Amino acid sequence: MLLSTISERAFTQEVLESSTPVLVHFWAPWCGLCRMINPILMRYQAEWGDHLKIVGFNADESLKVANTYRLTTLPTLILFEEGKVRHRLDGFNGRDDLRMALEAIALNYAKHSKTLCLQPAQERHPYSA
Repeated sequence: MLLSTISERAFTQEVLESSTPVLVHFWAPWCGLCRMINPILMRYQAEWGDHLKIVGFNADESLKVANTYRLTTLPTLILFEEGKVRHRLDGFNGRDDLRMALEAIALNYAKHSKTLCLQPAQERHPYSA
């Protein structure tokens, strides 16, 4: 199972106009780390349910979107809320790095946001697989 991938045409509606916060996974077919983190993102999508939508976006298929968000490395994850960039994650080195960063995003939003409450469905150790 893969994350749903959106096109450039759907980006505005699916991301910028979404009533739910959206974490966009910018990836490319040649990017090994992009493929490696996909299962982790799918697990977070399942845990966070309706509180957060996670979608993939093939950066190689839209230079316009890649340039708009100044993508310099892949994978890059950008959290959008109410059409605005709320958090950006790029330059991580693997699955554990990603897990820690996603937990930090969740904790940050639990403390500072009234609209995004990223509490996992079940309690788990933040670094568990």
